[in-house]
Amino acid sequence: PTSDDTPEVLNRALSNLSSRWKNWWVRGILTLAMITFFFIIIYLGPMVLMTIVMCVQIKCFHEIITIGYNVYHSYDLPWFRTLSWYFLLCANYFFYGETVTDYFFTLVQREEPLRILSKYHRFISFALYLTGFCMFVLSLVKKHYRLQFYMFGWTHVTLLIVVTQSHLIIHNLFEGMIWFIVPISCVICNDIMAYMFGFFFGRTPLIKLSPKKTWEGFIGGFFATVVFGLLLSYVMSGYRCFTCPVEFNNDTNSFTVDCEPSELFQLQEYNIPLVLQSVVGWKTVRMFPFQIHSIALSTFASLIGPFGGFFASGFKRAFKIKDFANTIPGHGGIMDRFDCQYLMATFVNVYIASFIRGPNPSKLMQQFLTLRPDQQLHIFNTLKAHLVDKGML
Repeated sequence: PTSDDTPEVLNRALSNLSSRWKNWWVRGILTLAMITFFFIIIYLGPMVLMTIVMCVQIKCFHEIITIGYNVYHSYDLPWFRTLSWYFLLCANYFFYGETVTDYFFTLVQREEPLRILSKYHRFISFALYLTGFCMFVLSLVKKHYRLQFYMFGWTHVTLLIVVTQSHLIIHNLFEGMIWFIVPISCVICNDIMAYMFGFFFGRTPLIKLSPKKTWEGFIGGFFATVVFGLLLSYVMSGYRCFTCPVEFNNDTNSFTVDCEPSELFQLQEYNIPLVLQSVVGWKTVRMFPFQIHSIALSTFASLIGPFGGFFASGFKRAFKIKDFANTIPGHGGIMDRFDCQYLMATFVNVYIASFIRGPNPSKLMQQFLTLRPDQQLHIFNTLKAHLVDKGML
């Protein structure tokens, strides 16, 4: 059964409106509140952003697992919830341990306990998982094996969707806050503009899974999102705090976002195609190379990103529920707001690895300096011989 979870203040203020317009105002007001909160956490810096990502991950996991638990609980079978949260702990220990070792290598090598944990990190992670695996086997109950294996798979698919992709969001953040903010903002913009275009102009149904989605909203959201992505990228590309990779400063033991901007974030002059010159009246345009990449990001956010929402709609219909939870009035649960974001995070990570990221000299130097002197000397001689062969020395 569904209930009205709208705050009483809004119910009284909007009591004279029809249900359609009441829902429009409730969604609008709470969307503005969420956007304001988003700006505040961006201002507070990368550490707060990572903490928020972690909190969102836990809440999304809780919402999905609760649906499974409601099915599982009716059979009074043991350990499902306990094992689910245990596997979440194991997955986070593995992924965040890998991140710490990768990005904070010098800090890990400097502290003895961290160095030991880093050296045996994968073995410890596997041992923790094996413990949970054995606990699951011991929890099997005769006549209910199929259901228990079904829920075991439920937990692991949830971990794959939620934990793995939230981990990729943090990796995107370390590449520079712009790689975190622009994709997320494009998904938010597309969600809002598709809703607006669909609300005012929608006539043609888009997909049966979401009867309220229309082609007018889908197409309008696409064009609005591409324009928004270009403008936001232009503004953010001029600030080092957004474009520089998030790195750990060993001297101050803190995160820093200060660097010389790469070519991606330096204004370049581009020739406008002849077909468009007569329309816009310009022959060249100055823009940041990142803006060109933002077109790819915003296009994915508006054309492929919504399929994350359609997938979630199909999931909810399969279990005959309206929303994953009622955390946000008018919007549902946290997972209802982040169903497209996780798909977007994976795309951004793949995009960076395929088209943007190259070898990191500073990270290589950090690792070389932790080697024994004889190993450093061997690398030096090998590199010297290579450069002599190339004629550079």
